Amino acid sequence: MTDQLTGSAATTGWRTEDRIRARRAAIAGGVGTLIEYYDFSLYGYLAIVMAPLFFPSSDPATALLSALAVFGTAYLMRPLGGIVFGHIGDRLGRKKALLATLVCMGLGSMAMGFLPNHAQAGIWATVLLVVVRMVQGFSAGGEVGGSATFISESAPRHLKATYGAFTPLGSTMGFAMAAAVAGTVSALTTDAQLESWGWRVPFLLALPLTLLCLWARSRVEETHGEDADSGPVQAPVVAVFRRQPLALLQSVGISLACNGTAYIGLTYMSIHLMKSLGYERTPVYWIATAVIGVVALAMPLGGMLADRIGRLRFTVISLAGFAIITYPAMAVMHHSLWIAAIAYLLIMVNTVGTQVGSYTLMPLLFDKDVRFTGVAMGWNLGVVIAGGTAPFVAVWLVEKTGNVLSPAVFVIVAAVIGLISVAGVARRSKVAQEQLG
Repeated sequence: MTDQLTGSAATTGWRTEDRIRARRAAIAGGVGTLIEYYDFSLYGYLAIVMAPLFFPSSDPATALLSALAVFGTAYLMRPLGGIVFGHIGDRLGRKKALLATLVCMGLGSMAMGFLPNHAQAGIWATVLLVVVRMVQGFSAGGEVGGSATFISESAPRHLKATYGAFTPLGSTMGFAMAAAVAGTVSALTTDAQLESWGWRVPFLLALPLTLLCLWARSRVEETHGEDADSGPVQAPVVAVFRRQPLALLQSVGISLACNGTAYIGLTYMSIHLMKSLGYERTPVYWIATAVIGVVALAMPLGGMLADRIGRLRFTVISLAGFAIITYPAMAVMHHSLWIAAIAYLLIMVNTVGTQVGSYTLMPLLFDKDVRFTGVAMGWNLGVVIAGGTAPFVAVWLVEKTGNVLSPAVFVIVAAVIGLISVAGVARRSKVAQEQLG
């Protein structure tokens, strides 16, 4: 059977049915990722509101750090989720795994909306918050690797990045939608109402959104169903470590860079503008919505550009952009909110290249019978190291150094690690380089 991802089949034979299948897979994968990341990222945007409700403290900075630490605990579950859902995806089919991740995330978000706060349940409120975040992290662990793999296997070789861009489009739009909903609720409620019940509303919206996405994903065709059971007798996670350790290491490095650079902008930057620079909460939410929305809408264009100039080259340019632009852009944010918004956009536009590059390069590193597991493991280990820790480390750096620009160092280090990892991928055989673009 032709491996759809390596592009061994001739692109000239791509039929109308194949186009429809690829388009449906891209839309279903992207929409599902959007819903999952909306659910998952809400906590980051509402952390500054939820911190005193679940972590009462005389020091607001301590409460915020505690809330962000819980944000990070969700990421500890992502590798486990990647292994479990990766096993399902590689042995039972991609579609089953992606439907399961969606249900798991939807239930977790609904539960978040009904949680009691510390005043109502004491320490149990904090315990329940951690448990729900861990459930969300477990679910997210299977989503990105599965979506990227599923879309890539449905797309022709010459359009891998174009269709693959729907996964980062979905994840980034999820962040944008979360920021928009947080901004809307913040604008329509008083501070007292927001702290009393308003913060729950965005989480409760998960139910209708999840049902809509379940319908979309149930209509797509499986890409690994007929030959799923013909894979290795050993568990996919074991096969990845034994057969493709270098690919796993390279994927971890790529993910670390992609997430370490992106999460500073996706989650921490709102906190930076409000807490470190003193800007009002509601306009900051709307700026975050606009910036992340622009970046998300640019993802398909980024995918087409990557297919034209090469995925490796596009990724390198964007990582270098993060390393060069982040510090000076953050240095001018204190002048005015408009300047801060423009600087924020200049930083985040590099996310187009790193996200499109990561989501389309990583599936190409692994054999088909362990691809879901390999991508999920590599992606989630990188997320644990640099993604989930990004907002916590950024706040900690500012508190310890007293320098509001210190988080830029985190971004620069992550970008350099990414450049080293991509250089390792570029040194692969000529055949692999042709596949990678």
